[in-house]
Amino acid sequence: MDKQWKLSQEELLQQMNSSMNGLTAEEAKKRLEQYGYNKLQEGKRKGVLQVFAEQFADLLVVILIIAAIISALTGGVEGTIVILAVLILNAILGTVQHFKAQKSLDSLKAMAAPNARVIRDGQKMEVPAAELVPGDILLLEAGDVTAADGRVLQNFSLQVSESALTGESENVNKIDTPIDQDELPLGDRLNMVYSSSLVSYGRAVVLVTGTGMQTEIGKIADLMESAQEKATPLQRSLDDFSKKLSIIIMVICAIVFGLGVWRNMGLAESLMFAVALAVAAIPEALSSIVTIGLAIGTQKMAKENAIIKNLRAVEGLGCVSVICSDKTGTLTQNRMTVKKAYANGKVWEPEEAKGNEKAVNGLVAESVLCN
Repeated sequence: MDKQWKLSQEELLQQMNSSMNGLTAEEAKKRLEQYGYNKLQEGKRKGVLQVFAEQFADLLVVILIIAAIISALTGGVEGTIVILAVLILNAILGTVQHFKAQKSLDSLKAMAAPNARVIRDGQKMEVPAAELVPGDILLLEAGDVTAADGRVLQNFSLQVSESALTGESENVNKIDTPIDQDELPLGDRLNMVYSSSLVSYGRAVVLVTGTGMQTEIGKIADLMESAQEKATPLQRSLDDFSKKLSIIIMVICAIVFGLGVWRNMGLAESLMFAVALAVAAIPEALSSIVTIGLAIGTQKMAKENAIIKNLRAVEGLGCVSVICSDKTGTLTQNRMTVKKAYANGKVWEPEEAKGNEKAVNGLVAESVLCN
């Protein structure tokens, strides 16, 4: 249902088939079956074996595996063991990092509100937030995390922090009257509250209008889930390098094999010499060095609270030249700080002003009164 901010409370309650006494327990159960649980849905997670296998989906790695197999067939057991050991180490590092990032993301999801206070059958009660349904009457007060999207029916000086959705660092003063506008940005919908926003002051009675993936935060989660994964600059560079290297190696090995046969070295000996050349030409350590380097970068970023799920995304982030971001509360702390003061015909440094109270006393008094 669109434009909930425009409807009157009576129209909204009628459309949601609800009342100020809330839903009945039976009706709430029916709607839970209809709309599903109030939580963000996830795509099917990859298993350990799948993530481990994906670490080998690289042209250079495939070439190394083929070289290891040929080397084993021709008696080069030591070379085969070294190549496979390096490849398995790379795969283990990549797999471990993937699940460490997944664990960090799960801990963020655990921050959602576990319970919610509602009116059902005319009685105030507490229910699991996951069991909220559209039409529920939700009770909010200072300190609560809003568990679903809703329209404010009764407002008692409600202030909500919507910085997670809008980037606005200031608390938003809510109202309970309709707003007669057809198109309204999310930040201007003063009679609506949204899932995951923090109630910083006051209290309110709210009609739940959206739960789960139908909330504004759910729409963001859906966009993230449906986003197509693109190859990073490092992946493109390595793939391009691998293709060129493999072509050059195959051409040289074919020439060496042909020269060996031409000089009557025998097919087996010529093939073994060509394979040895191919194994020597392929940089077996390249993949492991790249993985270790990216893992170190990921650990450093984790210490700064930046969660990286894909190791190679670290290098992609390093290639970024322009970042578009909200400023206040994101890049800055939204705290005004005095750098210089002008009083009594002189520019004062903050440290000087502290020791010369008479000169800046009037300026300080005016500043205090203005605030």
